[in-house]
Amino acid sequence: MSLEILTEIKEWRRANPRAAYMQIEDEIHKRLMQLEARLIEGAVEQSPSREWGRGSEQEAVLCPKCAAPLQARGKHKHTLQGNGGENVTLSRTYGTCPKCGEGLFPPG
Repeated sequence: MSLEILTEIKEWRRANPRAAYMQIEDEIHKRLMQLEARLIEGAVEQSPSREWGRGSEQEAVLCPKCAAPLQARGKHKHTLQGNGGENVTLSRTYGTCPKCGEGLFPPG
């Protein structure tokens, strides 16, 4: 992943030989923010809390309103914006509360 970004930066620099220092800095910053977003996605994918419910060893998440165990409603994707402005897409089990109807995309 980081090697790919280094290659892209080198290619960008060859295509932009007259780029000023600020342009180079901006391009590198943009690529680093892309790398950061991919690293965050990878770290979240390792989280045990991303999958729970039937067939999982993880206990059901509790409803934040009434503390009842949520019912798993399948995997959903959720897109957030990272600090650098890049989108970070997370995929995890979504749940709803059988008591109060609260829906939750559990953190972690």
